[in-house]
Order: sequence, then structure tokens, then C-alpha cells
Amino acid sequence: MSDKTMTAEEAVSRLASGMTLGIGGWGSRRKPMALVRALLRSEITDLTVVSYGGPDVGMLAAAGRVRKLVAAFATLDSIPLEPHFRAARERGAFELMEIDEAMFMWGLRAAANRLPFLPVRAGIGSDVMRVNPGLRTVTSPYDDGETFVAMPALHLDAAFVHVNRADRQGNGQYLGPDPYFDDLFCEAAGTAYVSCERLVDTAELTKDAPPQTLLINRHVVTGVVEAPNGAHFTSCAPDHGRDEAFQRHYATTPWGEFAERFLAGDEHAYQSAVQAWHKERS
Repeated sequence: MSDKTMTAEEAVSRLASGMTLGIGGWGSRRKPMALVRALLRSEITDLTVVSYGGPDVGMLAAAGRVRKLVAAFATLDSIPLEPHFRAARERGAFELMEIDEAMFMWGLRAAANRLPFLPVRAGIGSDVMRVNPGLRTVTSPYDDGETFVAMPALHLDAAFVHVNRADRQGNGQYLGPDPYFDDLFCEAAGTAYVSCERLVDTAELTKDAPPQTLLINRHVVTGVVEAPNGAHFTSCAPDHGRDEAFQRHYATTPWGEFAERFLAGDEHAYQSAVQAWHKERS
């Protein structure tokens, strides 16, 4: 079995402008931020981003890298609406396909199963159909004759996800309370890059945790990146919680000022700058 380990920069180097990129996690929880930061240090742009949006969406939108966003929301959880996403959207910086959370999941599931669409009740009778005129409905061919939204598959060129542990072959493990939908992101993508808090031997993955925690199978993974604290400032339970103080700073600081201080260097420079910021506050 091949060793799939690489750096965040090597993962990003395999992407190209104009791609459709899925980003795992949920809101401000277990986002692959080290990979997002590496993407921001590249020249890649004109992306279609598919995400249960959090600061990944906010940063990429603020930096002008997003052509279209497919999302059910963009939130920092403890801050209800992602402010940098909001500012970019208000100035018309990108196209938005806003859909229901269940529709979003069904779109990923359709792509993961290589189906053109899946029927879903969510969206019927709501403004989702009005704001997305391209959506179609289908009627059940059985006696019930029920009408459903035909949620199109959300096919991804690439996916970024972050987990607690992974091995060199690409098996990914979550140890927190919620798997989110990171497995669907990987299965719906042509290539998938998994960052992890810690790289371990395969046998260690089930030493202290049940097999059910093995969320991501190596056969759908292209690259593995060891990135301690790589979800910062979002949470990655049980390894670390959300850095609420730093998140508030991000949310209330002009994008240019934030990017200049925290995103100008590599990942080590970012982590050092965050530590220095916390020291200044103490």
C-alpha cells in the first residue's frame, strides 16, 4: 500500500483555478484550515466552493478566490453569520446557490453514488425553489405520486477535510461527537486530501477507539497531510476546542489587516503569529 503523505503545499499544487472544491467540517467545527491557508497562499482562484460554510468560506470569499458558492449556510457558530462571507456577498463578489441542509447532503450523496440526482422532500413549498430556478422536481412513479425536489449531484473536482487521526495510506478517523459529512465529501470528489491532527500507524487507529470511528477509507484519499492544530481556529474535539477569542478577532478585523498579519507566511508562521497574539492579550 502506498504512502500518501504530503505537505499542504503539495496538496494545493495539485489543484487548478476554476475547479469545484468541497470543504468538509461544519460551520466553525473541524474545518481543514491548514489546507485552506495553503490555498490562500497560492494563486488559485475562480473556484466553485461547496461547503457547510464557516471561516473557510469567509476567508476564500474575502480573498476573492470564489466564483460560486454552494452552501446551506455560512456561520461561525458562536457568531451566527460569517462576517467576511456577508461582506463579500453584499458587494456581489460571487454567485450563490443557497439550499437546504438536507438538499446539500443529498447532493453529496448523489455524487458519491455516481447518480445524477436524488429525490428529496426538503425544499418543497419553500423559497429554495424560487431562488434556485434551475432546480427541477420529479414525481414518484409509484402509487403515491408524490412530488420531490430532484437535487442534482454535487460533483467535486477535489475535497479538503480534517480529522483527528490518519495513517499514511489515507484511512481517516474522527474522535469527536460528530462525523459531519466528511466521508461524503471525499466520496463525491475526484481527488481528496485529508489533513489530520496526528499521523499514526494503522494499528493505532483502533487501539483505543472502535472501528466505527474510521470515517474515511483510504481508497477515496489522494493525499494525507499531518497538520497539528490544523483546524485552528475552529474546533477539533477532543484535541482542541474552538479558539473563541481569536475567532472574535478574525470576525471584527478588516480582512486586509488580518491577512497581512496572520496569512503572509507559511503554516508555522501562522501558528507563531497566533501564539504571539494571545501573549499580547495576556
